[in-house]
Amino acid sequence: MQNLTELSGNETSNNSLSGIIKVCVVISCFCVFLCSIGVMLHIFASHRQFMDTSRYILFAYMLINDTLQLLSSVLLFLFVMGGVKLALVYCIPLLIISTATFQNTPLILATMSLERYVAIVYPLQCPVAWRSDRIWIIILSLWLISCIFPIIEHSIMENDPAVNIISTPVICHTKLVNSSQIQTLFKAARSILFFAVVAVIILFTYVRILLETRKLRQDTASVSKAMHTVLLHGFQLLLCMLAFTIPITETLIVLHSNWRTEDVAYFNYFCFVLIPRFLSPVIYGFRDQSLRGYIRKNFSAALIK
Repeated sequence: MQNLTELSGNETSNNSLSGIIKVCVVISCFCVFLCSIGVMLHIFASHRQFMDTSRYILFAYMLINDTLQLLSSVLLFLFVMGGVKLALVYCIPLLIISTATFQNTPLILATMSLERYVAIVYPLQCPVAWRSDRIWIIILSLWLISCIFPIIEHSIMENDPAVNIISTPVICHTKLVNSSQIQTLFKAARSILFFAVVAVIILFTYVRILLETRKLRQDTASVSKAMHTVLLHGFQLLLCMLAFTIPITETLIVLHSNWRTEDVAYFNYFCFVLIPRFLSPVIYGFRDQSLRGYIRKNFSAALIK
């Protein structure tokens, strides 16, 4: 009996230590991300020329979307890790924001690909919708598409008479709140739809961009840079798309390994939710020659102070 008690105590201690490490890693990464985003948004706000270009407007929009996504998902992560329970009236809006901003990321990537395609293939005949003063119409459309799916998902949830949405506290996790069979089918159909549409757009535009780049620029360095950028974009998109398969991968890993369910969930969250957002400043910010110069100036000024 004493050995069993000691074993249980050690297991509880290990679980607590593991939870603390997970929280510290997530918060540390989130703080680094916020610093990078803060610098870039400050550059956009301070230099008007960036906001006169559709590509940079979409980039700024993606940074804001990723910030909202990480803020909501990290809050939900901390609530679950700390065992904090919320009433559904507070939990559902958080889940809707987290899901909508998560779905928005691949849509923004597809839109940025289309913007590059239009800029390269039709440099002198840019459609009106893609001009910097009209790009907000496309941005609002993306928000509408991203928000309508999670709202529908939560509106079709089965009502439990024992649960009061205002007063009954629950663990704010999508698996617990959206657990009905019809919601599961709806999420699966939504994921397949997003994956198919975005994958087709990305593949088509990137191939066309590479072909046009090879035709218009014989400069080997420019072609090489474009190919490296495409590879990085593809890697980020792959991570985003793999997040749609999280329920499947969680089940397979638990069945065929000794990993605990919570460890698999954390691994998937870190790899497929956090990392793609952390890559955004690197792919679109630090690799951009114009932005890189301003970023260096800002960091140099901060170090001097």
